[in-house]
Amino acid sequence: MKNVLILGGGVGGTIVANILARKTSAENIKITLVDAKDKHVYQPGFIYVAFGNEKPESLIKDERKLLNKRVEFIVDEATKVDAEKKHVFTKSGKVLDYDYLVMATGARLNAAEVPGYEDAFHFYDLESALKLRDALKNFNQGKIVIGIGGLPYKCPPAPSESACQLDYVFRQRGLRDKVDIHYLSPLPRVFPIESVSPLIQKVMESKGIAVTEMFNIETIDPKTKTVSSLEGESIQYDLLIVVPPHRGAKIVEDSGLGDRGGWIPTDKHTLKVKGHGNMYAVGDCTDIPTSKAGATAHYEAKIIAENIAAEIKGERLKEYDGKVRCFFDAGFKRATTISFNFDHPPKPIPLSRHWYWGKMLVGKLYWRVVLKGYG
Repeated sequence: MKNVLILGGGVGGTIVANILARKTSAENIKITLVDAKDKHVYQPGFIYVAFGNEKPESLIKDERKLLNKRVEFIVDEATKVDAEKKHVFTKSGKVLDYDYLVMATGARLNAAEVPGYEDAFHFYDLESALKLRDALKNFNQGKIVIGIGGLPYKCPPAPSESACQLDYVFRQRGLRDKVDIHYLSPLPRVFPIESVSPLIQKVMESKGIAVTEMFNIETIDPKTKTVSSLEGESIQYDLLIVVPPHRGAKIVEDSGLGDRGGWIPTDKHTLKVKGHGNMYAVGDCTDIPTSKAGATAHYEAKIIAENIAAEIKGERLKEYDGKVRCFFDAGFKRATTISFNFDHPPKPIPLSRHWYWGKMLVGKLYWRVVLKGYG
């Protein structure tokens, strides 16, 4: 009997648990998933909550109901990993043993890294998305600035996508001519992926969205309503949206498993934690040079689950090729898809209703297909 312990019940951890339960027998493997919360939240929906197109309750379901019955689900906070003794300690005092450990601990938001951040809004958790929604309801004229508080961050398209969503919202309200939208990119281009950036730049230009490149946010001054960059530039705002700085989970730092940012050094093909042959990492918690996004965790989780099952059976292991597929919603029911792997960058695909409905379909299939590991 092998014990597989999964820390984190997000998309990556849930898919690993469900696929393992299908591909192995109860006589050979025990699967345990630990998460501090008993609810599963569909994070890609936060942006639609912020801009008034999604109800918060539709994004939340009981994690237990999403897991295969074979999976033991423990609602507790994992606080430390002892990799040498193969123990995980929890907040309630439990000590959990493992033969294989899957770190699906995600990323945490650390807004305090930016002085003055209390004057900014964001949509990277549900509570903050609701606060932004309320602020936008009462905003009728002025300048909205969107920026990024640090690299890396979850869902690379989301900030520029939010600029397009703002354009859509205020055109629908008949106020677009009274609202200036200014997007600040920390890179020397408007979009993180170089091959797709010209397409997104044209989209932004067509919508009248101002763009400033190489603007890495350093401080926010709530009194003067000014955001300033490491490069020495300052821009005023009436409403400010800033992606908060991200770090790896605290358990990673407390266990000595992460780099300076708290990200877990991970082999990008095997998805094993470097230096630990029985430990895997999935999703946002890794240092793999690819998107921190649910789509990434989705494809990584399938490889990890299949490889743990194969390793136990003595079968040949697979490698992750960096496959990611996501969408960019430009508003007005027009979107593009972005598909790539380690060796092949994405090709720009024109906006269409087809890809918009594709994104909406993924949201519907998430609960019954994606999390089960079928998609």
